[in-house]
Amino acid sequence: MVSVHEIVGLIEGVANDTTVPKNIRRALDEAKVRLTSNDEVTLKVSSAIYSIESVSEDVNMPSHARMQIWNILSALESMKK
Repeated sequence: MVSVHEIVGLIEGVANDTTVPKNIRRALDEAKVRLTSNDEVTLKVSSAIYSIESVSEDVNMPSHARMQIWNILSALESMKK
């Protein structure tokens, strides 16, 4: 099982990529803030998924970033169970 700390690291990797559009980096930063909050784990994970899913199908996203975002969403989904 993946930890919240590892997922935050993955999110930071994509958010620091300057080839990723700003709206996507903003959504990733928002998800990172939600994951590092003091809320219950399931609430943090659900909020982060909501933030990231809103931009996961953006047509302007580079294909390498899309794969990373799908991996992040998959890791977050596995934490919900």
